[in-house]
Amino acid sequence: MKILVDTNVIIDALTGREPFRETAEQIFMLAANQTEDMHITASSATDIYYLIRKHLHSTDKAKHAMEKLYELFYILDVTAEDCKDALSSEVKDYEDAVISCCALHNKMDYIVTRNVKDFEQSKIKAVLPDDFMKLIMNDEE
Repeated sequence: MKILVDTNVIIDALTGREPFRETAEQIFMLAANQTEDMHITASSATDIYYLIRKHLHSTDKAKHAMEKLYELFYILDVTAEDCKDALSSEVKDYEDAVISCCALHNKMDYIVTRNVKDFEQSKIKAVLPDDFMKLIMNDEE
């Protein structure tokens, strides 16, 4: 499966944000074990870096965290087409619309996010991290 992981799930794992940390870390383990093809968007990468640098209070530590992240997750380019298509997307929030269009363009199976409500109109199904882990467990049975 090809999975696009939203910024909030990455931040949950990297900052240990409760009560979301455990499931987010499980998603990281899927990426580390190459159980699923896990992706982030290039535009999310800049947001993740900014938030991690603020959390760690260190540019060097933030860069190191990003290097580790890039070992686990593929980075999807956000194209001009994604940005333009997002303008006419039924997904109301532009940032989420760009993610949705990027997911569609790259043939992702799911978007894993804590903000599924924001992706209700997405052509790629958005699932909560806990629900995604249940899906994975059911596939293994």
